Amino acid sequence: MGMFLGIDASASGLTAERLRMDVISNNIANANTTRTEYGGAYHRRFVVFEPREREPKVFEKALRRAVGLSKRSGEGVRAVSIMEDNTQGPMIYEPGHPDANADGYVEKPNVNIVSEMVDMITAQRAYEANSTAINAAKAMITKALEIGK
Repeated sequence: MGMFLGIDASASGLTAERLRMDVISNNIANANTTRTEYGGAYHRRFVVFEPREREPKVFEKALRRAVGLSKRSGEGVRAVSIMEDNTQGPMIYEPGHPDANADGYVEKPNVNIVSEMVDMITAQRAYEANSTAINAAKAMITKALEIGK
């Protein structure tokens, strides 16, 4: 129940959203890539998050029992993995394209620029919210320290 837990939780959100923005930027940059080092068209990627949990200290457990708190406060988030969306992209008829198959069709990446931009905006808003929460926590800590003067 330390006073820095809120800052720590928001900092994990900042890190997670930064990774999400990096992955989205990579998707947008490869929206027209028809050949990757692994062969085939680029497939969009996305980040999988999960709640971050820590083992509470003995005093914190006792305090929670004494106060009657059963739920623990949010402890942040962490990125578990970066997954690849393996759905097939649109097949476009371009017989002169170097990546065309025997029938003259080229598989384009399954990246939708509009949905990637929406994801980028939501990641940016989440980043801003975490940054605001950190600034509010810093202001509260500063005011708490001024009480003792």
